[in-house]
Amino acid sequence: MRPLLRTLRFLRPYWADALGAFLSLLISGGAGLAVPALLQRAIDQGIVTPQLQVAIWTGLTIVGVALARSIFTFLQGFLSARASQSVAYDLRNRLYAKIQSLSFSYHDRAQTGQLLTRATSDVERVRMFIGMGLIHFLSALVMMVGSLALLFITDWQLALIMLVLTPLTMGVFALFASRARPLFVEVQRRLGRLNTVLQENLAGIRVVKAFVREPHEARRFGETNRLLYEKSLEVGRLISMAFPLIFLIANLATLVVIWAGGLQVIGGQLSVGQLVAFNNYLLMTMFPMMMLGAILAMISQAAASAVRVFEILDTRSEVKEAPDARPMPPIEGRVGFEHVTFRYFESGEDVLKEVSFDAEPGQKVALLGATGSGKSTIINLIPRLYDVTEGRVTIDGIDVREVTLESLRRQIGIVLQETTLFTGTIRENISFGRPEATMEEVVAAAKAAAAHEFITSFPDGYETEVGERGVTLSGGQKQRIAIARALLMDPRILILDDFTSSVDFETEMQIERALAGLMEGRTSFVIAQRISTVRRADLILVLDQGQIIARGTHEELLQESPLYAEIYSSQLEPDVVEQAMPAEVA
Repeated sequence: MRPLLRTLRFLRPYWADALGAFLSLLISGGAGLAVPALLQRAIDQGIVTPQLQVAIWTGLTIVGVALARSIFTFLQGFLSARASQSVAYDLRNRLYAKIQSLSFSYHDRAQTGQLLTRATSDVERVRMFIGMGLIHFLSALVMMVGSLALLFITDWQLALIMLVLTPLTMGVFALFASRARPLFVEVQRRLGRLNTVLQENLAGIRVVKAFVREPHEARRFGETNRLLYEKSLEVGRLISMAFPLIFLIANLATLVVIWAGGLQVIGGQLSVGQLVAFNNYLLMTMFPMMMLGAILAMISQAAASAVRVFEILDTRSEVKEAPDARPMPPIEGRVGFEHVTFRYFESGEDVLKEVSFDAEPGQKVALLGATGSGKSTIINLIPRLYDVTEGRVTIDGIDVREVTLESLRRQIGIVLQETTLFTGTIRENISFGRPEATMEEVVAAAKAAAAHEFITSFPDGYETEVGERGVTLSGGQKQRIAIARALLMDPRILILDDFTSSVDFETEMQIERALAGLMEGRTSFVIAQRISTVRRADLILVLDQGQIIARGTHEELLQESPLYAEIYSSQLEPDVVEQAMPAEVA
């Protein structure tokens, strides 16, 4: 119950609705408990006697009580729904904010489908508990306690049956609830896995079709769906066993009451009206018990979901602001790595090992090395997408862990290797980091990124919809929009992670010429594979297995670094040779 009690804390801002729902519950429950007593009076005094006036007025009173009960039942349902929806609203916002605040290392391990399930299905189960389960639980409790008390008032000897019946019924429910909860946890886990498979297939539908893997992916989805089906069926089988058993107990109890009570009526110890009232109170006691069965199943589901929700809310981000973090002042762009060691996981291997270098304001730094050598890791540490394991990263002599994340990242422009665009127009994507930017600023950034020409070739120009993840654009077009998005931030530090990987040589030259002027006065970090980009850098860092094994200018490294010379001749020099060939020879 501990996770569910935590969810009730979210009700504090909506205490008025919760209190109103509870009071409405008490009034409607009290009205329901009054009806059997009124029926007893109508039978004993209005029918058996007979007194027509008593029967009529008692009947009218029952109608009035029923109307009042309907009104307060409506208020109870409405107020509890409003409170539960408010809690779900807050929970979803908290989850989204938490997921956004978690570091890259968390998202490296997390599955998107699992996160989607927790933010939707699990939150909805918690909401159902607050809006329906909790209220119905309290309602069942009020009805059960009230009717039990009235049973003993009506005939304490018959009521002794409930001393055996109530513990037996609650024991059955407790047994089934304890067995159901781990099953509900597993159901939600398998639902998350199903969502993950679905999300991966929808995101990669073009790859699936291109490699004719539709049958394979259909089988994979079907197998995952089957596992969910089997576990859900197991839950249904368990619940289906519980309710017939409870109904059997209730029917046997009713039979005993009618038999024993009938003997008392025959013997003159009990009136017909009292027997009818007692039987109604018995039903009002048994019905809440049966409700508790369904409620306990709902509570088990909600508890399993609450655990999954709080797993995310309780996750500690590996990148977080210090309590005394201060805003980063306007930077000049001096970047320093001081004996930096980094690993993605505590038990993992070092990705960077004792990396140290300094980049002066306005310098162009190129990072070169084989895949997995640590190039992207270095540029990810500058804006604190990850935190160093040992050592420190400084900007203008200030440790990046000492300043607020927003003030740091707003002064850094980034073009990541994997280009991500959002559903919307080209203009909205370029101005993503600066929504308040004017159209003139957007166009200037697009021109600098050599994107203006192809954008204006579209019928809608900058208002062209790019589609989900930018699927309507080519790889090179998406890359140039991403560059424009970074340039619009007017950053003092510019990070380009293999930014020309998706463009042809002519487009690369256009971007290079445009960036040449824009890089003046900015500290630039470039990961590239073509010699035209690397050879003009002020500082080239050659990495191998997480270490800087050589540094210097292009000319210096050709003479001093065998690895750089090898990379130059094997990967980059053919580009230059090919560019120098006459068109007909090439």
